[in-house]
Amino acid sequence: MPLLDEAALDIADYLRSEVRAGDIHSAETRSHGLAALTLGALGVVYGDIGTSPIYAFREALRATGAAVPGQPEVLGILSLLIWTLILIVTVKYVVFLLRADNRGEGGILALYTLVRLAAGRRSVPVLLLALAGAALFAGDAAITPAISVLSAVEGSTLILPGMAGYVLPVTIAILAGLFAVQRTGTARVAMFFGPVCALWFLALAWLGVAQIMAAPEVLRAFSPVWGVAFLTGHPGVAFAVLGAVFLAVTGGEALYADLGHFGRRPIRLAWFALVLPALVLNYLGQGAMVLTHPERAGEAFFGLASPGFLPVLVLLATAATVIASQAVITGAYSMAQGAIQLGFLPRLRIRHTAEGQSGQIYIGAVNWLLLGGVLWLVVAFGSSGALASAYGIAVTGTMVLTTLLGALYLVRSGRLRRPVAGLVVAPVLAVELVFLASNLAKIHDGGYVPVIAALVIGLVMWAWWRGTQAVRMRVAKTAISVPGFVRMMRGSSVNVIPGTAFFLTPDRDVVPSALLHNIKHNRVLHEQTVFLTVETLRVPFATADERASVEPLGGCFVRLVLRFGFMETPNVSRAMAHARAAGLRFDVMASTFFLGRRRAVATGQGVELFLDRAYVALSRIAADPTDFYHLPRDRVVELGERVAI
Repeated sequence: MPLLDEAALDIADYLRSEVRAGDIHSAETRSHGLAALTLGALGVVYGDIGTSPIYAFREALRATGAAVPGQPEVLGILSLLIWTLILIVTVKYVVFLLRADNRGEGGILALYTLVRLAAGRRSVPVLLLALAGAALFAGDAAITPAISVLSAVEGSTLILPGMAGYVLPVTIAILAGLFAVQRTGTARVAMFFGPVCALWFLALAWLGVAQIMAAPEVLRAFSPVWGVAFLTGHPGVAFAVLGAVFLAVTGGEALYADLGHFGRRPIRLAWFALVLPALVLNYLGQGAMVLTHPERAGEAFFGLASPGFLPVLVLLATAATVIASQAVITGAYSMAQGAIQLGFLPRLRIRHTAEGQSGQIYIGAVNWLLLGGVLWLVVAFGSSGALASAYGIAVTGTMVLTTLLGALYLVRSGRLRRPVAGLVVAPVLAVELVFLASNLAKIHDGGYVPVIAALVIGLVMWAWWRGTQAVRMRVAKTAISVPGFVRMMRGSSVNVIPGTAFFLTPDRDVVPSALLHNIKHNRVLHEQTVFLTVETLRVPFATADERASVEPLGGCFVRLVLRFGFMETPNVSRAMAHARAAGLRFDVMASTFFLGRRRAVATGQGVELFLDRAYVALSRIAADPTDFYHLPRDRVVELGERVAI
């Protein structure tokens, strides 16, 4: 059988198996209502990509360098925009990647855990791909609020030309206010996101249709021939135009990252029923207006509105860009939480802002660092047009890495054979690499910003992961195994006192150093000594059955393992209810938690010394383990030790 026929059969079998598996959120969809979840997805999932029409087509026209864009330029760019939305967003994300969920969660870190689970072992190259993708996402998270809000506020100058000098102050005030309210949570305002974005997409479609009726020949842009003709006929500016065209799919990663919040069906329904048609109609409308009024090319989006509707459109655009920024900010919190749980970042204080909603979190360190980066971008670049040059590299880089991880998952999980997976992935990867190359050409015009940000954040994550592994290896060399220790303590003369002692240890098979120090200095054991290990699973959320396991070790010793998903905040106090259900008996008022504080000391040379010192510095800003694990503060005893790395 020819390879293409085998590929078609393999892909069909894969899709059928996914359909049989069903949407992991089908029960959630039924309980919350498909319509409500779809409306919510409009605000959270599509807030970023929905604001792209404000600047994407305008920047693509500017990149052509044409004083008066003609039909070849307009229809060529429109064709590239439409088919980019179809190939990258629809085919890659909506059709394929939404099927690769880790217990309902998506995003590049969830995809990394799927690859690792499928492979059955850690792979440093795969780990580096995940770290690079997460680092590039951080650069995207800083640029999105800056360019989105700045472009919307710039629209106010069309109503009040005298506002030109106030664009930056107003933008800074909006962004500062947005980040300032994050600590109070977004649960109350989130209910307005969906309706506002629904109104926004309807306005996009309506504005586009009104212009298309005046120049229906613009519908010819649906033919990919126009896009190919433009690229071949304009070789000098084709790369620059492609870099601007890619702005139309910024926010595509949110489709996958927010899978856990809404499920496949609502996200897909929102895309096909409203978002995709509205975006395409608006881009076509902008093209039709430029064909009939070439002088408006500099304001292709806001030029769609009549003078009477323009103030309403500016206000609506400002609201939409704030929503888009909010979606990216909360996405940064989720990404940071996942990175912390997977061991890529030091412990940071995570605060839940809505009772009963695990996804509503606030990380102060991430919030204020992100605000600093956003404000610097606004002041340094000064306009949305200048920022557009810095935008594409972070987005295209993240998408390329997601595609590579997706290909590895398809192969290592056995869902598709290697040649078939190559046939599926190669076209999308080739297009994304072209877009990445076109954006790399803008490295001197601002593209260096996300690259530097990604390098710094990636270095931080690598230094922390490397240092954590080094500490574990050094401790393991002098560690005492639990079985041998239990046997040794049977005939010991150590005093036994009433109560329960919980000794936290990252390795369930090794005796906690805090216990050894306690015996050495205090010469006592509690009548129930519990080795407590908090494990982070390679899945987003632990089930009730997975949460706790209790194992008697002999004598007064018991092993307790509490498990949390990488998207959960480990709350030991609450998990104790699961420990009781698993068979552990203890009196809270007669219990003490012992923590072993390990202070790392850098001893390497050259580059290793630099990374070791970075790890030591990061360990000093890590959140207090008592707060991070939500331990009862009045029942915690800490014992320290120094570890050379």
